Amino acid sequence: MPERFVTETIHDKTLDVSLRPSLFADFQGQGKVKERLDLAVQAARQRKESLDHILLSGPPGLGKTTLAHILAKVMDVNIVVTSGPALEKAANLAGLLTKLDKGDVLFIDEIHRLQKVVEEYLYPAMEDFRLDIVIDQGPNAHSVRLNLPRFTLIGATTRSGLLTAPLRSRFPITERLNYYSADELTSIIDRSSRILNVDIDGGGATEIAGRSRGTPRIANNLLKRVRDYAQVKAKSNKITEDIADKALAMLEIDEHGLDEMDKRILETLVHKFGGKPVGISSLAVAVGEEPDTLEEVYEPFLIQEGYLKRTAQGRVPTELTYKKLGVKGNAAGNELF
Repeated sequence: MPERFVTETIHDKTLDVSLRPSLFADFQGQGKVKERLDLAVQAARQRKESLDHILLSGPPGLGKTTLAHILAKVMDVNIVVTSGPALEKAANLAGLLTKLDKGDVLFIDEIHRLQKVVEEYLYPAMEDFRLDIVIDQGPNAHSVRLNLPRFTLIGATTRSGLLTAPLRSRFPITERLNYYSADELTSIIDRSSRILNVDIDGGGATEIAGRSRGTPRIANNLLKRVRDYAQVKAKSNKITEDIADKALAMLEIDEHGLDEMDKRILETLVHKFGGKPVGISSLAVAVGEEPDTLEEVYEPFLIQEGYLKRTAQGRVPTELTYKKLGVKGNAAGNELF
């Protein structure tokens, strides 16, 4: 089945397309989410209707884009992929919508970053499947209505709290993807190793899974880096637990999955700011990273693992952080914000 892509298409350069599951049966984890989406697909196919609009949220790398492609494939329709930042003008959105056929999927990654004017154009398109385009300006301005085929909009966001209430309410189906367990990641690594023709034993797969921050994208990336280490440094065609441990140590990823930036964030909170609450902007400047990256990539994992607390005054380290760094001191006891 052909897939149509626009110039603004966002591809995950770090993963081979072949590593992405193409069927629900191959998609590991997110059991309840898969069950509900599969139910929606079966119902829509039985009624010979298009899928309802779907909003997928959750941290990066958990499979939102993959699920969008699976949904399009099982519905036997085309998928057009773009992103919120790429849709700078209403004309960009109109150009995509008018090219869709009945039942097609329009996937918008990072949908919370849509421009306000573009978002407002989406409302009638999602509800009434029409576009009202204003032609000309001033006294000569007039509106032209274009009817659209019934399509499915799948939006993905890492920051669901930034979505406006009117946009969120127009998605009949909303699903949040959560971090994966070590066992689920081990299964993903086993599958990816077979696709990549990498020989790996149970200990090696478990070692990589345990340091993958609950994220399949990271697990696949680490598998590739460990494969390189085994080939070049260990002179081995098989990834064992010992080889995986040495490779990940070289990558500065510890046994809990914390990388160099994670440790820098925790050390900055403890040593530079003395464990006192720190605003995200100040913390970003101190560690040399963008605030959005800290909030979207690093903070969720550190909070979930118990190293960081977000309070009304700012970010504070926990007792676990002091223990991790081998530093004596009392973590701030502020209530969660």
